[in-house]
Amino acid sequence: MNSPTARSAAQILVVDDEPDLRTLYEMTLLREGYRVEAAGSVAEAWQHLEAGRFDAVITDMRLPDGLGMELLHRLQQRQRAERCVVMTAYGSAENAVEALKAGAFDYLTKPVDLKQFRAVVASAVHEQATAPRPAPAPPGAAPDPAPVTTQATGALERLVGESEPMRLVKARIVKVARGMAPVLVRGESGTGKELVARAVHACSQRGDGPFVAVNCGAIPENLLEAEFFGARKGSYTGSAQDRDGYFQAARGGTLFLDEIGDLPLAMQSKLLRAIQERSVRPIGSTQEDAVDVRIVSATHKDLQAEVQAGRFRQDLYYRLNVIELMLPPLRERREDLPTLCTALLQRIGQEAGMPVPALSARALDALRRQPLHGNVRELENLLHRAVALSEGGELSMELDAGDGLPPADDEASHGAGDAPALFPPDGLLPEAAAPTARPTTDAMPSDLQRYLDDKEREILLRALQETGFNRTAAAQCLGLSLRQIRYRIVRLGIPMPSGDDG
Repeated sequence: MNSPTARSAAQILVVDDEPDLRTLYEMTLLREGYRVEAAGSVAEAWQHLEAGRFDAVITDMRLPDGLGMELLHRLQQRQRAERCVVMTAYGSAENAVEALKAGAFDYLTKPVDLKQFRAVVASAVHEQATAPRPAPAPPGAAPDPAPVTTQATGALERLVGESEPMRLVKARIVKVARGMAPVLVRGESGTGKELVARAVHACSQRGDGPFVAVNCGAIPENLLEAEFFGARKGSYTGSAQDRDGYFQAARGGTLFLDEIGDLPLAMQSKLLRAIQERSVRPIGSTQEDAVDVRIVSATHKDLQAEVQAGRFRQDLYYRLNVIELMLPPLRERREDLPTLCTALLQRIGQEAGMPVPALSARALDALRRQPLHGNVRELENLLHRAVALSEGGELSMELDAGDGLPPADDEASHGAGDAPALFPPDGLLPEAAAPTARPTTDAMPSDLQRYLDDKEREILLRALQETGFNRTAAAQCLGLSLRQIRYRIVRLGIPMPSGDDG
């Protein structure tokens, strides 16, 4: 990760009260080309810090005269640039989580694996080398915002909107991206959780590394372990060669676990171990592969409720929810509607390869009256439909009478919205349906957009399987362009076998 020149210039402070371990860490780092100083207590460590600057501080949690957390807090109060890595005893997961929440760059579990030790220090030094050192600020002064790269700026701009809730989200993304702490992105379906995860990745020191997105609800349960951890040749029928999993593919980058709440309990325990140990064992292998990834996960579910119901492991929840990013629903930032519509219509035009009608003030007013329970994804669907139905150069959101508008009082049962939906979702209201044919309350999907996505995913998977996962042939079967089917495969998180038609 680092060149010899960068390593030789990096200075590390190691803090541990056990002389043998302190010597082991010191010798390990010296062999890597770092300059190293060592201390056995909080007081001694602070003397070193007051006497000079370091690139990273590696400290044990428990020291004779206090906790390693004291060093972390002092470094933050003085706005020092050193990245702090905390070592905790095995099984002290709560201490590791506490350290990450307090601003530690990363943590190591004792007994420390020296391979992991070297990787974590190299990551901290690399991040420090790529970020300019802030000038010391007076106590109590607000820290300067972290510099944002061109790549990060582009990722943040894809989060369309300048409302106060979105400005707060973007500022928090820049802040939390600086460390290695796991991030849990929460928000309703369609709010843009993957875009936020990509922005966290782009704003971090791992922005040049891979970003691997995984939809945990789209993988068959019997394939989960192979998909996540990889498999060796001959480990199961049809495995003709070694295959990397998501963890190996994301080395040096970010692994985004979308819809983490859909992961089965058995796989949750294996995922927890991989995160804690920073290593995975491919199917059919007797050796473990060390993996260096940052975990960002997302869900539209209430994971605390899932924990109480016994459907989600509490220890995994605490490990993933070190830093939480909550996305506002679209109804709470309606002032962003004009810019969102402009950006979405531009994308729709690019996908279709044709100009789209202009958004009229009347059409925008109609959209403002929508409850938009499906958030940005529902807005995009409405605009797609409006473009298809519009004639002339102006986008129209109006329907002719008798086109199947739901009764006006339906929204009251949902507890939101000022007006009924202008367009019924495809496939839910058949033409000329009699009132008696209306679905019962039990048959109503609780999350409409998720229901529609699942149906679309099912149809696409069927078409792909029937064509041997040839995207060109599957697109022809469904009357789509190759670009459209690629977009849907990515949006719906459909896993594609390696070596497909690209």
